[in-house]
Amino acid sequence: MHTHRFRALLAVLLSTGALLLAAGRAEAAAAPSVPANLHVTSISPTSVTLAWTASTGDPVDYSLTYWPAFGDVGYSQRVGNVTSATITSGINPNGQIQVTVQAIDADGHSSTASNPLVVVTPAHTTGDMTAPTAPGNLTLTGVSPEGAQLTWTASTDDVELNGYYVYLFDGWFVSRYLGTTTGTSFTAPILSTQTGMVRYYVRARDAAGNLSIASNQVSTPATPPTAPCTVTYKTTSEWPGGFVAEVKLSNTATTPVNGWSLAVSLGGDQHVTSSWAARWAQSGSTATLTNETWNATISPGADITVGLVGTYTKSNASATAAALNGTSCTLA
Repeated sequence: MHTHRFRALLAVLLSTGALLLAAGRAEAAAAPSVPANLHVTSISPTSVTLAWTASTGDPVDYSLTYWPAFGDVGYSQRVGNVTSATITSGINPNGQIQVTVQAIDADGHSSTASNPLVVVTPAHTTGDMTAPTAPGNLTLTGVSPEGAQLTWTASTDDVELNGYYVYLFDGWFVSRYLGTTTGTSFTAPILSTQTGMVRYYVRARDAAGNLSIASNQVSTPATPPTAPCTVTYKTTSEWPGGFVAEVKLSNTATTPVNGWSLAVSLGGDQHVTSSWAARWAQSGSTATLTNETWNATISPGADITVGLVGTYTKSNASATAAALNGTSCTLA
């Protein structure tokens, strides 16, 4: 008796599960297909018109979702059962957005979002409205106390490429312009951000003022590394047209310096005529001091002092920069 009841209950449960599974499959199958071929048909500094291929599965509406790059505000716009629409909210000259489209049926089922399309708006409504290509392969080649050394591959433009804008991005909401260069390298300062993240990207600019889609982003630590050396430049004696100075080089790193060449940027129009405790050479305003055989090694925490004798015509200003074996030192 109990066996028959158990079998009957099991049959009911299996039947119910099969019905629920079938219903779930039917519901999943009810979602429209993904809209295809999302593309731009016309564009201006403040509007973008998009078109796409209709979904299958009886869609009754489409939804466009887009995010302006490097910002914290997104937009969603229901456009009806159409395959073309214009968006204007949040669209600005030289702006960059990423947009997708979804199909929606009468039961509220939404398709998967289409592949994202990245769009950049022109600077003007007339003349050259075509943006340069995006800078490629942005790479962080090094980090020093001066900043992050960035390089990238060149962009192209249909008329004339004018240069590159370099930006710092905090990873969330704030994008900060850092500077412009006509080449494909830039030393970017490492600035603090509210999020603690420091990311860089580059956009190309043409002669008409159009900006490209942004390059890839690269990251650096939130604080620059400490210089491995400190240099103190001190004038110990001076007379009209002549001077004696001491240059103290301190090793602030944790490893010894084995062989050193110290490039000192003189602040005036000095000309070095002799030195002690180092060999010297001068090119322009840079005096390069090289170790003698007896003082080639500087232990961590140790220092060495070099003397300079020289002449000047107008200015005997102090040193403005110094670099040890190519790495910048802190001027004390």
